[in-house]
Amino acid sequence: MAELPNKIALFPLPNFVFFPDVSAPLHVFEPRYREMIADVSTGSGIIGMTMLKGDWERDYYGAPDIFDVGCAGKISTLARLTDGRYNLMLDGVSEFRVVGESREKVYRIAEVEWISPPPEHLELSTVQTAQLRDLFIQCVGGTATDLWRSLVEEKGLRGAALINFLCFHLDVFPIEKQTLLEAGSNRGNCLIDVLTFKAQERKLGPSQKGSRSGPVQ
Repeated sequence: MAELPNKIALFPLPNFVFFPDVSAPLHVFEPRYREMIADVSTGSGIIGMTMLKGDWERDYYGAPDIFDVGCAGKISTLARLTDGRYNLMLDGVSEFRVVGESREKVYRIAEVEWISPPPEHLELSTVQTAQLRDLFIQCVGGTATDLWRSLVEEKGLRGAALINFLCFHLDVFPIEKQTLLEAGSNRGNCLIDVLTFKAQERKLGPSQKGSRSGPVQ
């Protein structure tokens, strides 16, 4: 993706995994990230979202460890509040891998390689789509059938857009979402595997420790 820069600002967060084809509202209040938004908004508008890993709290204001695969987004709407904080909407554009970092600013800047899988690699066969639908309904329950109809029949989500939407919104552990992000071209099959496990958890009932099956966010 030649139009994307090879150096981007990083916005590491705990327990947050971003995906292409989805949008997320962000509230930015830390001074270093206010500076980041001020810089990025007058440039490419691209921010690299990565998830913090390990014992990140001990070095939060430094450079704690991050997963090296993240997803970049482009600022689509931006509002600066009177006290200097920002509210913004970020639209996911592509997966990336961090290959190096620099600290020329108060925030982290990464040299990245763009690793978005070809769209055709995330296409689903008719059989896979039916399997994904059934698993989605089993895991979510309630209004899942209507929600699936809204996503697929009304909004027309297919292939990568549908897979990424489900990966981002489904109520699974963040590390599972990170695994889905890193799966790349195999993300559709990986999502089916995750939902198969969650469907089995749901059948066992809420007494099973660690169960996280539930509605989308």
